[in-house]
Amino acid sequence: MTDKTATLSVGGKDYEMPVLPGSVGPEVVDIRKFYGQSGMFTYDPGFTSTASAQSAITFIDGEEGILLHRGYPIDQLAEKSTFMEVAYLLLHGDLPKKDELDEFVHMITYHTMVHEQLAHFFRGFRRDAHPMSIMTGVVGALSAFYHDSTDITDPQQRLIASHRLIAKMPTIAAMAYKYSVGQPFVYPRNDLSYVGNFLRMTFSVPAEEYEVNPILERAMDRIFILHADHEQNASTSTVRLAGSSGANPFACIASGIACLWGPAHGGANEAALNMLREIGDAGNVKKYVDRAKDKNDPFRLMGFGHRVYKNYDPRAKVMQQTAQEVLDELNISDPVLDVARELEQIALNDDYFIEKKLYPNVDFYSGVILNAIGFPTEMFTALFALARTTGWVAQWNEMISDPEQKIGRPRQLYVGATERDYVPVDER
Repeated sequence: MTDKTATLSVGGKDYEMPVLPGSVGPEVVDIRKFYGQSGMFTYDPGFTSTASAQSAITFIDGEEGILLHRGYPIDQLAEKSTFMEVAYLLLHGDLPKKDELDEFVHMITYHTMVHEQLAHFFRGFRRDAHPMSIMTGVVGALSAFYHDSTDITDPQQRLIASHRLIAKMPTIAAMAYKYSVGQPFVYPRNDLSYVGNFLRMTFSVPAEEYEVNPILERAMDRIFILHADHEQNASTSTVRLAGSSGANPFACIASGIACLWGPAHGGANEAALNMLREIGDAGNVKKYVDRAKDKNDPFRLMGFGHRVYKNYDPRAKVMQQTAQEVLDELNISDPVLDVARELEQIALNDDYFIEKKLYPNVDFYSGVILNAIGFPTEMFTALFALARTTGWVAQWNEMISDPEQKIGRPRQLYVGATERDYVPVDER
């Protein structure tokens, strides 16, 4: 705590509000008592200047291009760690010792199967249903199958639900894909890694054995790490808001999936890939860049800039390297990657991009990688949801344990009609 205060003067009256320091990052003005003292609310559409919670999970400095998970830089985690280790870190606060990691991996591995009756639930969807619509419905329905882990007041049940969600999400995502292409579901195997299991459940068929490619396995592991958590973004805030009402964890994560589905959030990598395909050839890049600069042209470059990052997205650097490794391994000469590289060079050297700080973000390369591995574009957001479940679960647990947490209830600036009397329909 600190004795520092901020003074807000309204109508000749001063209101003193405490200033709260974080361990790193900007200080925060505590306005919780402002309405009670003044009768006024603050106005902040999108909550872009509002801290909705205290959190010790993820820190972002958008100006400097910094992303830390529990204090660890994202590039170090992506290079040296594994997704299972990062999942443990987000959930428990510290990197695990070897025996802790082994126990955690074992716990997740042996929760990867889903209730057999859940397979029938999939068959209620149309064959052409989007994987995200299937995942939203199926994850929300998990509470109907796992009654023994829905009591949020019991820490042990919360932990079991957390493990189940992290473990079963790859299985559910793979089943959503298999259902959409008319192939049989593939059961998980306990001798494979988290990512290896997912790749096998997605791409193997009963007719032949599937071998997990270690380069692709490592690439997907990095992608999962880079998408594991990102502070109080729209979907994470949705999970916290749903959780603040006391909703069960499966319903909360389903709400996060629904929010993530939005093209402005989880669908950005799909939009970036479609843009690169539209450009088609590296020789066309300059023409499209000129169009992007033209205010009268509706064309927009996707995969550039970020709501938070005003510098180079630290995740994009790792993603660029991973894209090259994947394409080299698969011996793919992809014109889409040539377009991406040309666009990146322009963004890093063109005054227009530099002045507006429009740097390539994580979505810029992830779509190229996923496309090369063989995922259809409609699966991109489902993969994002799979990885982000770890962050959602960690944030949900933190929210439930926060003694200052209250049910979310934003206020409004009302601009509608003032009070008026009802007029019978024949007199209007």
